[in-house]
Amino acid sequence: MKTLTINIPDTVEADERELAMIVATRLYEQGRLSLGQAAEVAGLTKRTFAELLGSYNVSIFNFPASDLSKDVANA
Repeated sequence: MKTLTINIPDTVEADERELAMIVATRLYEQGRLSLGQAAEVAGLTKRTFAELLGSYNVSIFNFPASDLSKDVANA
């Protein structure tokens, strides 16, 4: 796993865990990390990470709407 060091202004009121969650959530939302990978980045279990996704306005159902249309058509 890569390690990244970034400088955050002192005026940003967020701790390391919250920043890790923000990064993990965004990468999960973009489809660049699986749920398990994102949870690991955030330092959480998959279940806890999944439960917290809603508070970041991210759906656990991370797939394109076109996939849903195909599923409905094939039902």
